[in-house]
Amino acid sequence: MSEISASMVKSLRDRTGAGMMACRDALRETSGDEEKAIEIIQKKGLSKVAKKAGAIAGDGLVHSYIHGAGRVGVLIEVNCQTDFVARGEDFQQFVQDTAMQVAAENPLFVSEDDIPENELLARTAIFRGQLDEEAKATGKEKPAAAIEKIIEGKLAKWKKEACLLDQVSIMHDDKTIRDLLEALTAKLGEKINIRRFARYELGEGIEKKKTDLAAEVTEALKGS
Repeated sequence: MSEISASMVKSLRDRTGAGMMACRDALRETSGDEEKAIEIIQKKGLSKVAKKAGAIAGDGLVHSYIHGAGRVGVLIEVNCQTDFVARGEDFQQFVQDTAMQVAAENPLFVSEDDIPENELLARTAIFRGQLDEEAKATGKEKPAAAIEKIIEGKLAKWKKEACLLDQVSIMHDDKTIRDLLEALTAKLGEKINIRRFARYELGEGIEKKKTDLAAEVTEALKGS
């Protein structure tokens, strides 16, 4: 099998509108033959995803999921185009699985487009500070170009962890949430969109009183 490069995947994606994972798989199946890969994608209906991109998804579900005997709660809104699809088993299962993903992996945003500029600047400053501390500790300072490349890589890794659509699914460890969403769009023939979510964890943000049990016992003995 010939090696499938990123440029080959991008070319196929530009021509079909299918997801990156779907394009890669189709190219692997056809040993890199783009025309045959297009046929596979068309047969699977994945090119429909691109046509649905501009559609309005105004229906759907607001779903709640509680995990760990009430320790973590998720509220999520996933949209589709019709009530018929919203009531379907496939759509509802996707919503449930995605809520479980949010509970387990704690994403901060739906997609990279939702990340505020000030958050990116803050993360960049953190990564730059880490590299500065590393240089002080080792006495070895990296070239400026290398530092920028490292920061770029750290940001890309953080985005994948922070954005729900880019996370690898806990239910399907070879696919991202974006891959699953695009596959569902192709299967149901409607635009599917994860609009927003909120995650709550018991005690989050509460500064709990720290106690020193050994010190308390010592004080109690002194008083006895």
